[in-house]
Amino acid sequence: MQQRCCHPAPLGTPTPHPMREPSLLKHFRDILILPFTMTVILPLLIHDPDKTIFPASPLFLVTGVIVAIAGLILFSCTVYLFRIKGKGTLAPWTPTQRLVISGPYRYCRNPMISGVFFILAGETLFFNSLNILIEAILFLVVNTLYFKWKEEPDLFKRFGEDYRKYKTAVPRWIPRMRPYRDS
Repeated sequence: MQQRCCHPAPLGTPTPHPMREPSLLKHFRDILILPFTMTVILPLLIHDPDKTIFPASPLFLVTGVIVAIAGLILFSCTVYLFRIKGKGTLAPWTPTQRLVISGPYRYCRNPMISGVFFILAGETLFFNSLNILIEAILFLVVNTLYFKWKEEPDLFKRFGEDYRKYKTAVPRWIPRMRPYRDS
């Protein structure tokens, strides 16, 4: 980080701008475009009450609500970290300016996607929906491919050795038992 001194910069020298997080409006826009579409709009469009997975049971309803709420909490925490620590949004067109390796990111590299997956899994159980289950599986497969071939190389280009070290120590999906500590 650059230190500021009491001497003004020479005329014509660009002054560094402090990193600011994107506006709340950009965060809401990106949430509506990506996870809201995946977890609300698409399930409403594809759910077919005639295509069920198991016999109806209150246990599945309650479990679905618990899993979906856990996913929503995890997702919300990661969006907050992207805003406050990363100075970016969840969308690739407004990427973080800093590598986020705190909170749930200390245990796995993609907890935001895990949160969305848990929301879809909860919806699968709650609505007893084969179509939402298929969507959840496809969501995980597509994101795995996207992260492997696009996002991870981009993160390495942006954050270099810090990201390489983090990627080596923290698994993509299955959380590690002990939190990652950047040393």
